[in-house]
Amino acid sequence: MISLSVNGAAGRMGRQLLAAIDERDDARIGAAADAPGQACIGVDTSVLAGGSPSGVQVADNVAALASGSDVIIDFTAPSVSLALLDALQGLDTRVVIGTTGFSGEQLTRLHEHAVHRPILFAPNYSVGVTVTLSLLQQAARAFGDDYDVEIIEAHHRHKVDAPSGTALKMGEVVADALERDLASCAVYGREGITGARDSRTIGFETIRAGDIIGEHTVLFAGAGERIEITHKATDRMTFARGAVRGAVWLASQPSGLYDMTHVLGLDSQRG
Repeated sequence: MISLSVNGAAGRMGRQLLAAIDERDDARIGAAADAPGQACIGVDTSVLAGGSPSGVQVADNVAALASGSDVIIDFTAPSVSLALLDALQGLDTRVVIGTTGFSGEQLTRLHEHAVHRPILFAPNYSVGVTVTLSLLQQAARAFGDDYDVEIIEAHHRHKVDAPSGTALKMGEVVADALERDLASCAVYGREGITGARDSRTIGFETIRAGDIIGEHTVLFAGAGERIEITHKATDRMTFARGAVRGAVWLASQPSGLYDMTHVLGLDSQRG
């Protein structure tokens, strides 16, 4: 039985993660934590996630997570995720990170931590999104430079980063397949007199509204036809179940940085 812990237990994803762990027969809730002063501190995780009492109370420190688990799942904020990794130095605890919005410098630090422990890091833990990324790679290679590429994403009004980590990952996959550098070819929104479209750019459009859980469309537009590859999430549990599936997989892996293609065995199809 693998022991899993959740950092940021009272957040939208934290609650879903606790419920997803509780569903499994091969894993249990080992510990849970949130920021000091939160109302959830000291309460049983079942208060947050429903179900029968777990006997695990929400703590306000990382030490409780490390001592009570094989793998910690963290969907918080970049600074919080990195502080967690810093606090785990010298321990062999594995970490699943679902946080998005990392800067280039923060990503470098994340890679450095992966030298010393197994880390699973993905912008989206949906199995469907992971398969979609594989489809996008195949499509981009087939269409080549003859098709314009636009990425449209929509999320709820509370999401703080834009474009979404998933949209950026989709852009990276397409750019790599087309042998382009996303940093130099990405266009984020358009306004005013922009001139004709540069055929080698990859456009991004962002929508933030209501309670949209997550929608992503990559549009390939050529002469006389348009192809759209779309993924729509209707329940956050799809992300939580994917992350927990990844955590169980990560429990037996050596040090390194992994993503969901490794969990699903799709990594050998890339490149």
